[in-house]
Amino acid sequence: MSYGFLDIAITPSVRDAQKALNADHLWQDFRGHRDFDRFTARETDFIARRDSFYIASVSESGWPYVQHRGGPVGFLKVVDDRTLAFADYRGNRQYISTGNLAANARACLILVDYPRRSRLKIYAHAEKVSLNADPALTALVGDDRYGADLERIFRLRLQAFDWNCPQQIVPRFTQAEIDVAVHPLQEKLAQLEAENEALRKRIAD
Repeated sequence: MSYGFLDIAITPSVRDAQKALNADHLWQDFRGHRDFDRFTARETDFIARRDSFYIASVSESGWPYVQHRGGPVGFLKVVDDRTLAFADYRGNRQYISTGNLAANARACLILVDYPRRSRLKIYAHAEKVSLNADPALTALVGDDRYGADLERIFRLRLQAFDWNCPQQIVPRFTQAEIDVAVHPLQEKLAQLEAENEALRKRIAD
């Protein structure tokens, strides 16, 4: 059984590097537990909980470009078990990723769950979709509450994915996650302050 992500990622120069660093024996006959070419419930749930990801493209001059994309939680949609899509909102209007993907549709995404130290890597072919070309897809990825100008949609056809190990992922938390974590403490503090105030009044009386 092939291990699709490494079939793409490991090239002759990568094998040379592995050999030079005495790591080639780790991957020479490695096979995954299954082909990671279709999203399962695990990946679907993970993707639905993300509010950002990183996407890499390659320019016509051969230079890579990595861009951070953010939005409401779940803005990267799993359309089906081999397709993703996201709304592309207006930014600084450099359109580097848009231009790169028009010339070379290959893209690599990295999605990170910092609190749980989980990381999902995705190889895909990206396709730009105009807003009126697929009204159902536009309705799926759009979010009127977000308040940003939607310019286009990117549809991503899955080639392969893989899960990274948690090493070197430093846990980080969003303000919303911090608010949830400290809410019980705030409630307890408010209760103690109220009790203290009641005791002060009794002592004063």
